[in-house]
Amino acid sequence: MNLENKVALIAGATGGLGRVVSKIFAENGASLVLVGSKQDKLDQLVMDLNLSEQQYRTVVADLSQETAAPKILEAALEKFNHVDILLNFVGGWIGGKSITDTTNEDLSSMIQQHLWTTFYLVRAFVPHMRANQWGRVMIVSAPSVAHPQANGLPYNVGKSAQEALMMTLAQELIDSGVTSNVLRVRAINTSHNLTQQNKSWATPEEITAAILYLCSEEAQKINGAIIPLLGS
Repeated sequence: MNLENKVALIAGATGGLGRVVSKIFAENGASLVLVGSKQDKLDQLVMDLNLSEQQYRTVVADLSQETAAPKILEAALEKFNHVDILLNFVGGWIGGKSITDTTNEDLSSMIQQHLWTTFYLVRAFVPHMRANQWGRVMIVSAPSVAHPQANGLPYNVGKSAQEALMMTLAQELIDSGVTSNVLRVRAINTSHNLTQQNKSWATPEEITAAILYLCSEEAQKINGAIIPLLGS
């Protein structure tokens, strides 16, 4: 797929999924705004991908802070003048406790990592995309939103809130040229070792293939979709 003249912001770029998405997007001609929490990891990613100076901008940021997203937008526009694709892979998992044993901090942490990071990014970047009449916004979620598992309240609530934001955004973006979609995966098989336990897990490459399609012109009418990559 040709992503020349497209600029993709990848939040969580140094994680297992973010690294693969960054690599494949770069190979398809995209310019990259790589966001992470540690500069040394971002520098290593740039070196591993052999990116040219013209092809990337790295930004160290704590996306749970309200002031981070506007600063990232400013840095991106200073380098590239536009941003077309927003991918938020920031998150984590807290669980393993019953509801009655869950702490306020457990719940707040998951809401902060999943909902607030997405909210801040959307609030900063979507007006810019709407003005350009083209954009793609995506997150990766989990089937526990539809089928909550016991002892997983913080993650279930965080992801449910994040999906609700994305679906609300999709309705607000109808006929704007910007789309908002969700990919659901059970887990991400970054090791590529196939076992009975992980045979339904999606690899980063499989997830990236779906993201690439959603970035295409052919996918312009796909908005407000929750796409399951759940295996067999």
